[in-house]
Amino acid sequence: MTKLLLSLHVLAAIIAVGPVTVAASMFPPAVRRAAPAEADGPGPKAVTTVALLHRICRVYARMGILVPVLGLATALAMGVLGDGWLIASITLTAAAAGILLAFVLPRQDELVGQLTAHRPVDRQSTVQLAMFTGVFNLLWATVTVLMIVRPGSMTGA
Repeated sequence: MTKLLLSLHVLAAIIAVGPVTVAASMFPPAVRRAAPAEADGPGPKAVTTVALLHRICRVYARMGILVPVLGLATALAMGVLGDGWLIASITLTAAAAGILLAFVLPRQDELVGQLTAHRPVDRQSTVQLAMFTGVFNLLWATVTVLMIVRPGSMTGA
């Protein structure tokens, strides 16, 4: 059962978190390319691309709830709920989710709205979004390393 839970946890992480990480990273430059340079506004294809990237982030963020749920089930089955590396991973996962929900997705909403309304987009807002996205990605990378190395584990490398 542990191997099945661990396999599902890893698959959920790859399938749910991977697309959010990539789409969120692509979003700020796509907004800069789509931002209206003239009075007639951005082309429909550019706005569609930005809206699609935002939709990917929203949909896969919802699917991402499976990752910690399956992770906790796996940890329970393995008997490692009290291990430091797991507590650190849970904390970093919660921080990453908080950044995604509080900073990344709302700012993406605002920028999609600005593009759709043919309003100018401030470069500073895309830079700030890129920073929050980078922190989100760094937290997930750290969690991934903790899951592989598992400090203090007998199986850790």
